[in-house]
Amino acid sequence: MIAAEKLQALVAGIFAAAGLPEADAHTVAASLVQANLRGTDTHGVSRTAQYVEMIERGEINPKPQLSLRLDLPALAVLDADRAAGAVAMTRAADLAAQKARTAGAATVLVRRTTHTGAIGAYARRIAEQGMAGIVLSASAPLMVYHGALKAGVATNPIAIAVPGGARGPVVFDMASSVIPLGRIFQARKSGEPLPPDAAVDKSGQITTDANAAAWPLPLGGAKGSGLSLMIECVTSLALGSPILAEYLEATEASRMHFQNAYLMAMDLAKLGDPATYAQELARLEADLKALPADPALGGILLPGDRGDRMHARRHAEGIPVPEAVLADLRKLAAKLGLEAGI
Repeated sequence: MIAAEKLQALVAGIFAAAGLPEADAHTVAASLVQANLRGTDTHGVSRTAQYVEMIERGEINPKPQLSLRLDLPALAVLDADRAAGAVAMTRAADLAAQKARTAGAATVLVRRTTHTGAIGAYARRIAEQGMAGIVLSASAPLMVYHGALKAGVATNPIAIAVPGGARGPVVFDMASSVIPLGRIFQARKSGEPLPPDAAVDKSGQITTDANAAAWPLPLGGAKGSGLSLMIECVTSLALGSPILAEYLEATEASRMHFQNAYLMAMDLAKLGDPATYAQELARLEADLKALPADPALGGILLPGDRGDRMHARRHAEGIPVPEAVLADLRKLAAKLGLEAGI
């Protein structure tokens, strides 16, 4: 077990040594460690080596010039200039909330950022400012399109968050795939099998072998692939920054990784008393948890319950980091002239 603060300091140091400004290095490191704290290890510090490689290849711009290509009262386009995903998405979440405070609701589209990580964090950031938040992220073909034998769409996620009462925001965060691609990478390092009917090999055959797996399957078949496709339409195509077609046609634009995103904030205070909203949410939560529970499923959980419990436990006890990930972090630290200390 490694304390979150210690892990975050190491990862931030690695990113700073790799070229990110100090503040940005801490923003990206915090986003990864927060994912680990909430149990989303596929989007945690195991991504550190990947991000450093992306900096070295020029896919992540360590010193981007973020700019507004469109700045209307309730709509903005933030050009990320290939910024680290957490840097661009944090800026966009705050901008959406700021605009919604005046306009009532606002949308910010992010053009050409990089891997956005666990997007529930940005929906949560909006909710912590008293808003309802919706976040979508679009990426390259990494998931089988329903009816096809190979990847045609991304594992595009959606996150929705609302401000809660004493327990904090309620956050729903899901990929459009049965499992995220990171779960396959994680299973390769741990040696664990994949869940059945979750991924296929390069010939399109279902497999539980992480080493043979090439792409995850869409959640709910046509529903998952349709959701992913529509996220591409309202982000990438709306921005004039297509991703899927570029990759499927192997154009020059597909040679370098990039992502697009959509963030919406709605100021609930414009619609009524926030305290009343919190009371009604607590009422609904209590009613749901009072339903007869299926013991086989371990009780009734609301969105974010599992992550909240994991966060409390890992914050107190430390974060379990697989030896393969620790080895990557030590290797990176040594390469960059740092003392890992783990």
